[in-house]
Amino acid sequence: MEDFEKLGSFYLGKRVDDESAELQDELILYDSKDLTTHGVIIGMTGSGKTGLGIGLIEEAAMDSIPVIAIDPKGDLGNLLLTFPDLAASDFEPWVDPREAAEQGQDRAEYAADTAKLWKNGLKEWGQSGERIRKMRETVDLTIYTPGSSAGTPLSILQAFDAPSAALMDDADLYRERLQATATSLLSLLSIDADPVTSREHILITNLLDRVWREGRGLDLAGLIATIQQPPIDKIGVLDLDSFFPAKDRFGLAMRLNNLLAAPGFEAWMQGEPLDAGKLLYTDAGKPRVSVLSIAHLNDNERMFFVSMVLNSLISWMRAQPGTGSLRAILYMDEIFGYMPPIANPPSKQLLLTLLKQARAFGVGLTLSTQNPVDLDYKGLSNTGTWFIGRLQTERDKARVMEGLSGIDGGDFDLKRMEETITSLGKRRFVLHNVHEDQPVVFNTRWAMSYLAGPLTRDQIKALSADKPAPVVAAAPKVAAPAAVKKPVQQAPVLPPTIKQYYLPSMAEENVVYYPLVFGAADVVYSSARYKIENDARFLLATEVSDGPVPLDWDDAEELEFEIDELESKGLSGMGYSDCPKAAAKASNYKKWNSQLKRWLRSNRTITLYKCASLKLTSGFGETEGEFRVRLQQHGNELRDLKVAKLRKRYGSKTNTLEERYRKAMQAVEREKDQQKRQKLDVAVSFGTALLGAVMGRRRTRSWGSAVRRASNMGKEAGDVQRAEETVRAVAAQLQELQIEFQNEVDNLELFDAQLEELDEITVKPKSTDITVHVTGLLWRPYVQDGGSLEPAWE
Repeated sequence: MEDFEKLGSFYLGKRVDDESAELQDELILYDSKDLTTHGVIIGMTGSGKTGLGIGLIEEAAMDSIPVIAIDPKGDLGNLLLTFPDLAASDFEPWVDPREAAEQGQDRAEYAADTAKLWKNGLKEWGQSGERIRKMRETVDLTIYTPGSSAGTPLSILQAFDAPSAALMDDADLYRERLQATATSLLSLLSIDADPVTSREHILITNLLDRVWREGRGLDLAGLIATIQQPPIDKIGVLDLDSFFPAKDRFGLAMRLNNLLAAPGFEAWMQGEPLDAGKLLYTDAGKPRVSVLSIAHLNDNERMFFVSMVLNSLISWMRAQPGTGSLRAILYMDEIFGYMPPIANPPSKQLLLTLLKQARAFGVGLTLSTQNPVDLDYKGLSNTGTWFIGRLQTERDKARVMEGLSGIDGGDFDLKRMEETITSLGKRRFVLHNVHEDQPVVFNTRWAMSYLAGPLTRDQIKALSADKPAPVVAAAPKVAAPAAVKKPVQQAPVLPPTIKQYYLPSMAEENVVYYPLVFGAADVVYSSARYKIENDARFLLATEVSDGPVPLDWDDAEELEFEIDELESKGLSGMGYSDCPKAAAKASNYKKWNSQLKRWLRSNRTITLYKCASLKLTSGFGETEGEFRVRLQQHGNELRDLKVAKLRKRYGSKTNTLEERYRKAMQAVEREKDQQKRQKLDVAVSFGTALLGAVMGRRRTRSWGSAVRRASNMGKEAGDVQRAEETVRAVAAQLQELQIEFQNEVDNLELFDAQLEELDEITVKPKSTDITVHVTGLLWRPYVQDGGSLEPAWE
């Protein structure tokens, strides 16, 4: 068994002989980079389609390639049923007790037989529990359940966030993002929204466009409010109320509000944010296989969620540098309804965008279906790999052949392909890869995952029970002050040199302003050695007192505001907390200014990470996890380059020897044929001589000719022997070349970014590169509600 990961190959199964249909020893190894041109798996129920898909995802995991797997049927959760020890106790909770009863066994006995079956099956296909263990160590496996708490929940609160600048700069992608977001949202309300004729669609796209261009996002509550009070006056050339009267807008807002208030919808707001980057990698940079289980959702909810996932993936993809290696996979277990040939659901345009553009970013799509007649084959014209299993109807076969003709220009034997597809059995597929010379029939390998079938809610819950809740590192917060017993009704009079600022208040009554010392500074981080030249702005606020140490910047909170968002005065008639005497002394601010500068130099250093083996250093603002992701991608690219060079070098030598072998075999056949004819000639010559003697002809000539022919037989036998020796010599050379190639493969080093030790480099800003623009007094608004103060800023 070769080390497939070193070759960047996916072990999918073994070849099946075209003529005899017998399983061969030849392994089917699929180059991972070929999947950047995408793949499609087609086969009827029972063809082994899901097993092939799970095997492909397992191979991606072994190669440190992250996968987002959309699971409409509930089968892909089986990827978490991987047991390195292959113990009966591991299988027992997951075997079907009904199947056990049918076999006349209790659950424990049936589990023991299943464990034995899996162990033997893996061994037969050259695998073991150690390979399973390696897979589990390489990737994080998680089942996400949007709209449900059974697995790891996913929150859609960020689904309406403003797209990245790179995506907004691409007019076509930005338009698609707007339309898909509006269409998928309206699909939740069962509104079939045409982008051209639906006023609901046009209104929402215009609102989203306005908000996104301002760099802001919306949640559903914010969208409801914006529909009622839009920040626009016109739609096209018509005024807003003529195009969409306030009464009708209120009706749309109410439908969205009813959706938001519906029982169970709060589950859509809980859990990790829907973010393609987080679905592909953990915070530590470990690749993920994220199974997005949506079997529990209705059709409208599925369409909404899938569209949001595709939107997020496109945004993430556009932020990545180009690559020729496989960076990530989007796998969808049933594409039916999401890319139909005629209708245009919101998911269709997004899938077409990915099929056209994802290759440049190393993102490969693999789409699976049992309904080939319901696929947009024009959309699959860029799909380079087809896995074709047993099909149900002649119509299905005709559509598959039509699709293959489209991607290949008909440059292969359609009739033979059709005959091959017709004869396929279970777990057997035709692999048609445009990167290879010809199609091949293969039998899928034994899955490392236990294929238990669709998982129930309780099973998903059990698999997710050990998953820790996501830890979000909270920024330091200044504690809410105690209620002010007697707030003064006007701001204290301070020296004019003390600059005062106010956080904007959302409340207009019972507001009490509380004082903090505020500082704003720009810091430049510069290092020619590490190619760093970046700046950062810090806005900090901390409490001040009249104690021996009135202020400590260690207790400061970083504010999520810009200076120009602060106001120069507060609301009139509101209360003010007492201002400490230290904050009213102008000379203190000059001292606090110097302290802030020193504090920033010591406490706002940046850490870079260096990988000695790849001679790479992290960039400014790049976390350790993000750097490890980049390292793994770079390591994979280097491996693919080395393997390509090896294959090119050895491929040329192999082709030469194979041609010599072919000619040597032809020579053997030719010499054997000549020897056979010589034997016949000798027999005829002796027969003729004997007959001549009987008939009284001259004996010497006939017998002499026969004797000479007989003596030539030894020469012909020698020619055969020499030809066979040439065959054996060339075969030995081929074998030596294979051993030499394998030795070079063995010497390739597998790069695992998670195991790589990184050096930490601290970059400290110079004093001259720190500019404190302002230190002053910041008044933060609270609402006094009985005995406590509640924040009143946004």
